[in-house]
Amino acid sequence: MPSSGVVRWGILGPGSIATRFMRHASDAANAEVVAVGSRTRERAAAFAATFGIPRAHASYEALLDDPAVDAVYIGVPNLLHHPWTLRALAAGKHVLCEKPYSRHPAQVAEAFDVAAAAGRVLMEAFMWRHTPQARRFLELLPEVGTLQAIRATFSFRIGDPADVRLRADLDGGSLMDVGCYAVSGARLVAGVEPARVLGEQTLAPSGVDMTFAGLLRFPAGVIATITSGFTSDHASLEAIGDAGSLLLRSPWQGEARALWLGDREVPVTPDDPYRLELENMSAAILGEAAPLFGREDALGQAQTIAALYESAATGAAVAPDA
Repeated sequence: MPSSGVVRWGILGPGSIATRFMRHASDAANAEVVAVGSRTRERAAAFAATFGIPRAHASYEALLDDPAVDAVYIGVPNLLHHPWTLRALAAGKHVLCEKPYSRHPAQVAEAFDVAAAAGRVLMEAFMWRHTPQARRFLELLPEVGTLQAIRATFSFRIGDPADVRLRADLDGGSLMDVGCYAVSGARLVAGVEPARVLGEQTLAPSGVDMTFAGLLRFPAGVIATITSGFTSDHASLEAIGDAGSLLLRSPWQGEARALWLGDREVPVTPDDPYRLELENMSAAILGEAAPLFGREDALGQAQTIAALYESAATGAAVAPDA
């Protein structure tokens, strides 16, 4: 347990997502990034120089061996989330792992079991859940009346066929990369896990889903539609009830300055979502707050993603594992 009231962090994997994570990390009141580990010394040194990080390690293993690191942020490709989380936990580190933790529910259960046994905090890094926009959405949600439908979308354009997000061997695909946000949004708004799902996908030449569309049926007759893709630009979260609708445009990056309750604009002040999740995780490590979400949410997320992929492969509706 950190004794100074500040958690000392290491960055495992200095890629593009870690770069966004670091933009306002130095503003966190209860966290300090003290080290970075990369597969090459040159890349670690460049990242450390950019963000003023004191120590640069030439391997992930060296970062985990650093006794001055209390917790690690894992920003490696999807397929590597689980093995490096287990290695970090075995090294005694707390772990904030980029979303989605895994498309395999058994891996999520194993990771949280290991974290609990080690007395370490583990959280999936869905940074959007920490935003003022997400909090305001939940506050305004009762005003739509009885919830009937949810619409959640996230897509952007990929022009490079060599993009890592198109690699099947690293668990790429639009559902894993951005569609997981739409799944997270639908589940948050519904407040329960889906009873069954139906998925459809179009495939890139590499075999991953270039676009994905899903129907999620929740208890009480609430139906969510989720869409993701690498061929257009769109992002939204909408709740529709018998008394009105609530819309948040561009919900996933924390940049929106308003929500729309029917025709009424509801202003909201943006804040950096990565700093907010860093502060929440650090407070949890220090024993000052609970993690915003944990095992139950990560498991529900993985079960839904797994069921959507199974449905897309078989053409049949699938009930996520209980």
